[in-house]
Amino acid sequence: MGLNMFKKILSIFSVFSLLSISNVLAQSGILPDVPEGAEALSLSGEVLTMPDPTNETVIDNLENTRYKYMDYPMDPNNVIWYGRRLAYAGDFREAIKIFSEGMLDSPNDPRFYRHRGHRYITIREFDRAIADLEKAAELIKGKPNVSEPDGAPNEFNIPVSTLHGNIYYHLGLAYYLKHDFENAKRVYDLDHSVARNDDNRVSIAHWRYMIRRRMGESHDQAKHVLDEINKDMKILENHTYHKLDLFYKGELSEAEISEGIDLEDSADAATAYGLANWYFYNGDEAKAKEMMQKMLKAKSWGSFGYIAAEADLAAMN
Repeated sequence: MGLNMFKKILSIFSVFSLLSISNVLAQSGILPDVPEGAEALSLSGEVLTMPDPTNETVIDNLENTRYKYMDYPMDPNNVIWYGRRLAYAGDFREAIKIFSEGMLDSPNDPRFYRHRGHRYITIREFDRAIADLEKAAELIKGKPNVSEPDGAPNEFNIPVSTLHGNIYYHLGLAYYLKHDFENAKRVYDLDHSVARNDDNRVSIAHWRYMIRRRMGESHDQAKHVLDEINKDMKILENHTYHKLDLFYKGELSEAEISEGIDLEDSADAATAYGLANWYFYNGDEAKAKEMMQKMLKAKSWGSFGYIAAEADLAAMN
């Protein structure tokens, strides 16, 4: 038997093996039951679906990573990228299965728990997200931090996030969405300790400030987390969080932060939620609720701002 034929047989065998693993995982309780065709249920029980991707770049990237994922032997990097590309295409449940497959071969690789935890947040499985991300946080203890490549690089093609930072960021978010503000505060303070650049600092400051206000601190008590924020920071991509932080500091007006914001556009979800939440912890709960209800009319339901508004409204009802 020639070498090429042998490789083909191995490749075919690996495909069937992976399909079998996927089928087993689908029945193993890693995913909640949802109606056929749904990706998730909202916190109020509404069915959440995603259209098939139409963007050619998204489709091409998904196909390229699918081929690499089928290579034998399995490369953890290929598995991670296939899962990430599935999620970018809106197939969050399949992405969770793929990350779970990776854990079978690499149970001590924190990246699988980091990415699966992220997608558990997307499908509103906050307890599962916390379990995964706490596991990831344990696995990185004592290990050097590394940059994490971006799925959608910024215009400078410079990654701004790290593995440790993303683990803490998503873990803090999962706690926040459960309104476990004490743990959210603890984790985002950890996240701040590993921040490497201004993009990290502004995104983390946004959550650190909001958490403290939601815990009942006054602006004067919470404002110390904004001390390092200034207008001259070198921001590559987190411009929205930078503006929100300057708004919290009083260096941008409410009119400046809200100008051009469409509450029903998911692209504006971060600013919309930051502003609605500002009304909430400053005592205007009716205004906050009205804004959050409008936010949930957006077509895209996967943004963190959208999910946070959904979680707040669920707690109010």
